[in-house]
Amino acid sequence: MNLFNALTSQFINVIEWKDPSSNTMVYRFDTNGREIMMGAQLTVRESQVAIMVNEGKIADVFNPGRYTLSTQNMPIMTALQSWKYGFNSPFKAEVYFINTRQFLDQKWGTSSPVIMRDAEFGMIRLRAYGIYAFRVANPTVFLKEVFGTAAYMTTEGVAGQVKRTLVSGLSDAIAQSKIPALDLAANYDELSQYALQTLAPRIEGLGLKLESFVIENISLPDEVEKAIDKKTSMGVVGDLNQYTQYQAAEALHDAANNQGGAGAMAGLGMGAAMAQMMQSAMQQPAAAAPAAAPAGDTKFCPECGAKILRSYKFCPECGTKQN
Repeated sequence: MNLFNALTSQFINVIEWKDPSSNTMVYRFDTNGREIMMGAQLTVRESQVAIMVNEGKIADVFNPGRYTLSTQNMPIMTALQSWKYGFNSPFKAEVYFINTRQFLDQKWGTSSPVIMRDAEFGMIRLRAYGIYAFRVANPTVFLKEVFGTAAYMTTEGVAGQVKRTLVSGLSDAIAQSKIPALDLAANYDELSQYALQTLAPRIEGLGLKLESFVIENISLPDEVEKAIDKKTSMGVVGDLNQYTQYQAAEALHDAANNQGGAGAMAGLGMGAAMAQMMQSAMQQPAAAAPAAAPAGDTKFCPECGAKILRSYKFCPECGTKQN
C-alpha cells in the first residue's frame, strides 16, 4: 500500500446504512476510529433520518436524500467546530441513522385486570389484548430522551415502556368512551379509535407517534357474561306468550307420542296441566266482580224474612210472590 492509499484509508468518504432487519430503530454508523472527510457522500434513504453528533451534542439533521458534506449543509457542525468558511479538513463526529417507518404488529395485553366503572354493573374488572403500531416522529427528541449513546436499538428496547404506558391509560379510555359493558364486544372498532386518540399523546414525549391501536378481545367478568347470555336468550325468545303456548303444545305432542300406557296418560295430563297453567299466567287479570247492590234496592220477604232485591217477583228462598 503506497502512502496516498494509507492516508486516504484513514478517512471516511461514504456514509450510509442499509437496514437488514425489520425491528432496528437506531443504528450508529461505525467509523472505526476514522475521521470523516469534507466532501464525503452521505446517503439517507426513505424512512430514515441521519443525525450528526459532535462531542455529545446533537448537530445537523439530514432528511432522505444524498448529500456532499460541506460547511454549507452542516451549519451547526461548522459553528461547533469553529471552522472558518471554506475550511476543508477531516473531522470526527458520530452519525446516527434513525428508522422512521412504522413498526407494525406490536403486541399489548393487560397483565392484570383493568378496572372500569359501568353504569349498570358498577365497578368491574376487564382483561384485554390486541396490537398497535408506532413510529419515531421526532428523531432528535427520541435520540436525547430514549436512545442515548448505544450502538443500536431495536423495538424491544422501547416496547415494554410503550406497552405499559398504553395499558395504564386504557382504563381511562374505556371509561371516557361511556360504552356500556354489555356493548363493548360490539364496539371494538369505535373503542379502538377512541383509545388511539386518547393514548397517542402519552408517548409523544418520547418522540414517538402511535399510528394505530387495535383491540382484539375484551374479557368480561363471569357475572357480566352471564347477564349478556340472559339478555341474548330473552331476545331469542321474543313474545313470551307465544313462546309459552309453543312449549305447552310441544309437551302435549311428546305426551301423545309416548307409548308407555299409564305413563302416557300421566304425561298427557301433566302436559295439559302445564299448558293450562302457562296460559293462565300469561292471560290478562280477570275482570273485577260486580259491585254489591246499594242497600236501598233491597227488602225483606214478608213470608220467610230473607233479604232480596226489590226487583224480584218471587222470593228465591220460599217462592212467595212479592208485591
